[in-house]
Amino acid sequence: MDAAHPSPIPTLFDLQVNGFAGVDFQDPALDAASLRRAVESLHAHHTGHILLTLISDDLDALARQFERIEGLRSRDPLIAQTICGYHLEGPFLSPLPGFCGAHPPEVQQAPSLAAFTRLQDAANGRIRLVTLAPEWPGSPEFIAALHARGVLVSLGHTDASDAHIDDAIRAGARLCTHLGNGTPQLLHRHDNIVQRLLARDELTACLIPDGVHLPPAVLRNFFRAKPPGKTLLTTDAMAAAAAPPGRYRIGRSEVESRDGVVRVPGQPNFAGSCLTPDAGVRNAARWLGIPEPEARALFSSRVADFFPLP
Repeated sequence: MDAAHPSPIPTLFDLQVNGFAGVDFQDPALDAASLRRAVESLHAHHTGHILLTLISDDLDALARQFERIEGLRSRDPLIAQTICGYHLEGPFLSPLPGFCGAHPPEVQQAPSLAAFTRLQDAANGRIRLVTLAPEWPGSPEFIAALHARGVLVSLGHTDASDAHIDDAIRAGARLCTHLGNGTPQLLHRHDNIVQRLLARDELTACLIPDGVHLPPAVLRNFFRAKPPGKTLLTTDAMAAAAAPPGRYRIGRSEVESRDGVVRVPGQPNFAGSCLTPDAGVRNAARWLGIPEPEARALFSSRVADFFPLP
């Protein structure tokens, strides 16, 4: 390192990254060069650790992808250091329109410990976070089993009732995935899943500070509504992050990144974001009116409190 021009120290930790720098982590042809390029770009954006996120697909495809990525991790220390675990977002989500978002509804299913164990084996035990909809039958038992194994559970892509949320919290659920998103465009003005989750002080809210998933005023209101220490920041980045506008893939879907928004063409649902973590820190500091070191902590040390680094 040149002492006169020190390199930025990659300190950020993003718990939901589906792809980066033109690379879709769910691409069945993902290779070492592509994954290394994504990791190097993450470091250029001050991000030293991520939970690599795979979204809903059939179990065979997910197992193969975990095995593929584990093989790439084993041969590259920088990749291994950066991908310090996995976030499984589906296929235990709501299949209902709107709540499913850009996830394929046909693969959604009730959570199964046998299915999870198969995927966790393929991931060499590195799945550290699972997002699910707790209204599925058997969810409390599933959450309790994951909690006993040290795997965190987050609620998302859900229209759970208060009773379902109560049961999930008692079983060990601790987070809300991209709160305020994964919902239909139109909801009851008061009795809706956003309000039900936002009101639960037991759950830490994960928020996307891109100005799109949550407009700045909404981000600020959500942040103020949560008790101190009950908010984390994430990007939900996909291949369009740190890449030019254009067409990309996320899982089974071709999406379009344009004007800072990623959507399935012709549909209103967002399909991940093109936000980079360092830009997210700057946005959060400005829109939340907090010092940048505090915004950085929401994207780094407070994430590591949930997912301790080796």
